[in-house]
Amino acid sequence: MGLIVIILIAIGLSMDAFAVSITIGLTVKRPKIKEVLIPGFYFGFFQMLMPLIGYFAGTFFSGYILAFDHWIAFALLGLIGGKMIKESFSKKEEKINDNPFQCIKMLFLAIATSIDALAVGITFSFFEMNIIKTIMIIGIITFCISTVGVKIGKVFETKFKPKAEFFGGAVLVILGTKILIEHLFFG
Repeated sequence: MGLIVIILIAIGLSMDAFAVSITIGLTVKRPKIKEVLIPGFYFGFFQMLMPLIGYFAGTFFSGYILAFDHWIAFALLGLIGGKMIKESFSKKEEKINDNPFQCIKMLFLAIATSIDALAVGITFSFFEMNIIKTIMIIGIITFCISTVGVKIGKVFETKFKPKAEFFGGAVLVILGTKILIEHLFFG
């Protein structure tokens, strides 16, 4: 798996965190530096942790699923991406109470936005790759995108959230399809 693909996966995975960061940014009149960085740290950390857990789970079970790993990668990325695309058309709004930066709220948001990264981590176990480098890239990109999301939340308002979720979902669906096609026709 090449660097460009890893970066695209990282961007796709970070779109949920970006959308939530925009929402957080909308709830704060003038975010301080600390408030801009907090979501980035939480989201970036969990976007690193979950693929690592998924990678080790996938590695443990790889002997059992090696013959159809490409179908699993296709299904997981397709389902995650499809869910993100579907959510991009949803009209429901996320509600964040008075202080979105409380530890427990940030933990729940970080876990909720990184569950899909766990499934992607399972697909990583099907490839020869440097998992530490990969999760570092995912964490740094998520940190940066989340931090920017908080800062520009006021600028783009809630109109940008569906577009970010749609884009992230589309990237994951395309990558899942690419993996399947490569394995079936070129592998």
